[in-house]
Amino acid sequence: EMNNMELVKKIADTWKELPASQKQVYEEARKTDWQRYKERLAAYKAQLTPAQAAALKEERSKRLAKRRSFRAKRELTVLGKPKRPRSGFNIFVSENFQESEGISPVAKLKQLFDAWQKLSSSQKQPYLQLAEDDKVRYENEMKSWEAKMVELGREDLIRSRKQRPKTKTAETAKNAETAKASSQENKAKLKLKKREE
Repeated sequence: EMNNMELVKKIADTWKELPASQKQVYEEARKTDWQRYKERLAAYKAQLTPAQAAALKEERSKRLAKRRSFRAKRELTVLGKPKRPRSGFNIFVSENFQESEGISPVAKLKQLFDAWQKLSSSQKQPYLQLAEDDKVRYENEMKSWEAKMVELGREDLIRSRKQRPKTKTAETAKNAETAKASSQENKAKLKLKKREE
């Protein structure tokens, strides 16, 4: 007994060995089938209402977009793009998933989520620290990966400036606090004016 791959390979080899005169019969059958398909498709499209045609077109575009997205993700995997950093909760789940009680994986996750919510901030701290370390790992790996992509001429895969995480300097943090305070002050003034009216 042979598997599908072996069967397809055997059929392909048999096809290659066929003389052109014998292939001609199959080629003509294919052309006839293709013509029949085109006629039926045209008849089907003709009987569709404009709304149905639009819905069909939308469905097709969604399918194509999904396929393009899948191919893009697969390409990034092949090119060795680093995995995204894990959160503290993700690390907690991966360490405790096997020991957690529950019949299904969903029940286990629900139980772990409840346990995570009940943890104090000091108990969460080791997981959050590991997550922070993982974030640093990710950033370092991404920098080297992006440099490699530039060398390969694939600048299209590099994150834009907007996507890159910003490192807060003391000045940036101070400016953010000042802006937040003035915003809160303006809101308070507006409330006061509304009360006076």
